[in-house]
Amino acid sequence: MNLDVIVFAAHPDDAELSMGGTIAELTKNNLKVGIIDFTKGELGTRGTPEIRQKEAAKASTILKIKIRENLLFADGNIPINKENLIKVVIILRKYKPKIIFAPFFKDRHPDHIDASMLTKRAMFQSGLKEIKTFDKDVSQDAYRPRHLYYYMQTYTFDPSFIIDISDSFDTKMKAVRAFSSQFHNPKNKEPETFISKPNFISYVESRASFYGFQIGKSYGEAFYCEEKIELDLISFLKK
Repeated sequence: MNLDVIVFAAHPDDAELSMGGTIAELTKNNLKVGIIDFTKGELGTRGTPEIRQKEAAKASTILKIKIRENLLFADGNIPINKENLIKVVIILRKYKPKIIFAPFFKDRHPDHIDASMLTKRAMFQSGLKEIKTFDKDVSQDAYRPRHLYYYMQTYTFDPSFIIDISDSFDTKMKAVRAFSSQFHNPKNKEPETFISKPNFISYVESRASFYGFQIGKSYGEAFYCEEKIELDLISFLKK
């Protein structure tokens, strides 16, 4: 099955927190989206990998994505080596997404930076026919997605574009809250983390409101592109 979009994420819940509204907008318009998590988040302070796997499945159902796979890289250690690159190249050649998303390449969490760099390098190598890969013993053809866009996590950036998620904001937050083990719960006696603080969910909501305001909408999600983006001015003016 070919996909329109693949979102690469270092940990389960990264995609939902960063661009869950955009994913919901895409699937609502019958576009095929997949999420590829690099790790199970096994170093996480709260919850367990098994709990997060169930939470990821719940969030995937809410967002109506087509596939979700986990490449089982080691949490806290996502080296950009040949073995890991080949695994991502196999995914790209298997699903042939038109567009891919990855974490912004500057962030608080080193895993996010590593996931970003690994995705970019794999995108380039997936288009090289001399790099041979196999899916279930079947040789894969070279393939390269058209564009790579970066989503925002902890550190902000000056966006290349902002997606209006006003109609899908509630869906985004339902998907985020599916990862209940990770967020504030007064009954949870596990140690507090960066994202389990009581005001973290309010921060996620406020940021969506902030970027929505910048484009005259209720809610938005910000993205960065290293390449110039074409504006079809004629089609825009004829809307």
